[in-house]
Amino acid sequence: MATIVPPPSKRQRIAQAEKFANQQDLDTIPDNLGTTLLQFYDENGQPQGPRIVVPIADCTVKNLNLLVNKLQGKDASERIPHRFSYITQMSKSGELHSKQISIRDSLYHSVLKPQMVTKMESVDVESAPEAVFRVRPITRSSASITGHGQPIVAASFSPLSSSRLATGSGDRTARIFDCDTGTPIHTLKGHPSNVTIVSWSPDGTMLATGDDRGEIRLWDPQTGNANGGPMKGHNKDLTSISWQPFHLQEEGQPRFASSSKDTTVRIWDAVSKHTLTVLSGHKNLLSCVRWGGTGRIYTSSRDRTIKIWDPNGQLITTLSTHAHWVNHLALSTEFVLRTAFNDHTRDVPSTYEGKVAKAKERFEKAATIDNKIVERLVSASEDNTLFLWEPSTSTKPLARLLGHQKSINHVTFSPDGYYIASSGWDNHVKLWNARDGKFLHTFRGHVAPVYMSSFSPDSRWLVSGGKDGTLKVWEVSKGTMKSDMTCKDEVYAVDWSPDGDKVGSGGKDKVVRIWRN
Repeated sequence: MATIVPPPSKRQRIAQAEKFANQQDLDTIPDNLGTTLLQFYDENGQPQGPRIVVPIADCTVKNLNLLVNKLQGKDASERIPHRFSYITQMSKSGELHSKQISIRDSLYHSVLKPQMVTKMESVDVESAPEAVFRVRPITRSSASITGHGQPIVAASFSPLSSSRLATGSGDRTARIFDCDTGTPIHTLKGHPSNVTIVSWSPDGTMLATGDDRGEIRLWDPQTGNANGGPMKGHNKDLTSISWQPFHLQEEGQPRFASSSKDTTVRIWDAVSKHTLTVLSGHKNLLSCVRWGGTGRIYTSSRDRTIKIWDPNGQLITTLSTHAHWVNHLALSTEFVLRTAFNDHTRDVPSTYEGKVAKAKERFEKAATIDNKIVERLVSASEDNTLFLWEPSTSTKPLARLLGHQKSINHVTFSPDGYYIASSGWDNHVKLWNARDGKFLHTFRGHVAPVYMSSFSPDSRWLVSGGKDGTLKVWEVSKGTMKSDMTCKDEVYAVDWSPDGDKVGSGGKDKVVRIWRN
């Protein structure tokens, strides 16, 4: 009897299609193109070295990387990878506007072959450093963990490693999972209602959970025991929790802020469990709170405003530009604030002072623009728009980001601060340049509203989940889908671990799923 060859698996079909597409796209660069003038700029618009004459045939991304590192005076051991974009000037309503076009393979294929410039013109190229480490995109589910009795609405990895994931559910519990073995290790009981918020402290030693009755509890993630009793003060649903950045904390006195539908924000002492300050001034329910690395606290509300406070509760300013509810906020330094002294080197200082110094150094590096500490903010609204802000310099937005056709659920900065991703009810995820708010890509593939998205730590990948019950992984530089993975029902929460090894998701099917390469 003849052996019947089984049909190829889904992974094999995808790999074969990608290989075929790459073969179709492979196009050699002609040898007789001559030379062109090339000028490099950094992400702040400053020129890097003089204009240089280069052979067009040699202008591949690999060679551009070598050239930029040479201009920066780096030897072979110090080289870092860069992403490149061609800067073109476009006339719109009588004014010149710059537009960036990603250089994916070579200058010839991305710029010269489409005849955006002639070979005799000077070509302006922006180079931005990428992470020196690489994260592999997720392609499969490594574990499906049951335990919750109701839909999972919150999920967050520990800042220390990808081995611990915390989730919150409508079954009035939070749970901590061991993602290496795919097993639950702690069930955190005590909330009287649905647990809608889970938030790790930056040093990973505490976990805060909040429910839709306004009650907050703190837990020891190692033992699963509660750190004292419930913290009461809010009288309506909690909407978010944000910890004070580690480099701003006093030793032994961590604090965090919580926002609620009762229109207030409370600042808590995590040790005494008492409210230190109540921020009141919004006229409608709070949707989000963020504690920035410069010490400022940012709040958004359905009263269509964003308010900025100092930690003592004094209102600094109000940003009033949105025409409808403000649904979500994100900070350009959010990733380094979340992970504090933990980075890809896994080199954790042994002393408290060393940890504070490293956390401060990472924040300042992430926030430095034009040699100044600048923390940018992006707001997402029910009016289908986003606004990019630089609150330390102006109460007017840097840019208005237009393109979504329906309200926007979620917005996030990439860890390197170069991109913004927004997820909306129009079934789309959109990518924007975080420096100037320029539109870059629309990620199309979801067939229902997208609830949220999360960047990989190296900013090269983006994962999104939504109502259609799928997780999709997108390659940021190309604007294309890399993986499409199916869950059994709507995906309410998704998080990419800070070390890049895993993605955790949860949703309506009550199952925690761990995804890996």
